[in-house]
Amino acid sequence: MILAGDIGGTKTHLGLFDSVPSRPRPIAVRTFSTLDYPDLPTMIAAFLDGDDTRNASISTATFGVAGPVIGESAELTNVPWQVHAPEVATRFGMSRVRLLNDLQAMAYSIPVLRAGEVHVLQEGEALRVGNIALIAAGTGLGEALLHNVDGRFVPSPSEGGHADFSARTEREISLLRHITARYGRADAEHVVSGRGLINIHRATHATACAAGVDLDDPGAPAAISTAAIEHRCSGCVETLDIFIEAYGAESGNLALRSVSTGGLFIGGGIAPKILPALSTGLFMRAFLAKPPLEEMLQRMPVKVILNPEAGLLGAAVFGAGV
Repeated sequence: MILAGDIGGTKTHLGLFDSVPSRPRPIAVRTFSTLDYPDLPTMIAAFLDGDDTRNASISTATFGVAGPVIGESAELTNVPWQVHAPEVATRFGMSRVRLLNDLQAMAYSIPVLRAGEVHVLQEGEALRVGNIALIAAGTGLGEALLHNVDGRFVPSPSEGGHADFSARTEREISLLRHITARYGRADAEHVVSGRGLINIHRATHATACAAGVDLDDPGAPAAISTAAIEHRCSGCVETLDIFIEAYGAESGNLALRSVSTGGLFIGGGIAPKILPALSTGLFMRAFLAKPPLEEMLQRMPVKVILNPEAGLLGAAVFGAGV
């Protein structure tokens, strides 16, 4: 069996999978609050102590981690964890333990996703020889590429979420000044992420939030989005509009950099929760506003991943092929 994990800044999914052709079958899956545990081995031990996992015979473990992977180790970007593959292998007697960037792991799920697991923002027409790009806003912002090599997709990691934020409008220039004053520089994650929603909220609210959003509450990003969708605060509406336009623009940037004529996929925890707002046209207009290449972008499929465990599934897909 395969032990797979999707280790995020807020939540971690762990699962046992049967290695079956094309799409591994889940046997047991559980979700943990990442910061409730001091490290990954402690969390794995808790997972394996369940009635349905206690006697599992695990040959391979693969983990997608929210941070850069260097060799057999990774340091998470938004969590005070370091993960070392040899330590996990020794602790649990596993023959193979592999670490992937979390977006690279999610990218492995894209070729096996079913039609009902995606929502189409732009139908487009995928080219069989084209690359695919993946962007995902959640606690942070992740990006990955699927290079088309002789008809086979090869996922590649990226830390593009930490590249510089590119302001396009006077409103975004004002936001840029606000963020650089606070952090010293502005990267894309400062805007397009859960933390980004909080940063934008600060910039758009000169007076108290009409929806009473508490920015110190861990649930603040979701509260901002909900207040905006329900039109309970004009500042929150503006916040979500800026967020969606910036998300669309950065997705278009990634599509251009990767020439993703096979499609652009949107993952992460935020997009499925704000589908009505993503579908208003703001996102796609920002995505397409890239002269002189609008026509190429118009032909690219753009899809939101609805499966909340796509990263876990992708880690299992990778593990099945190791």
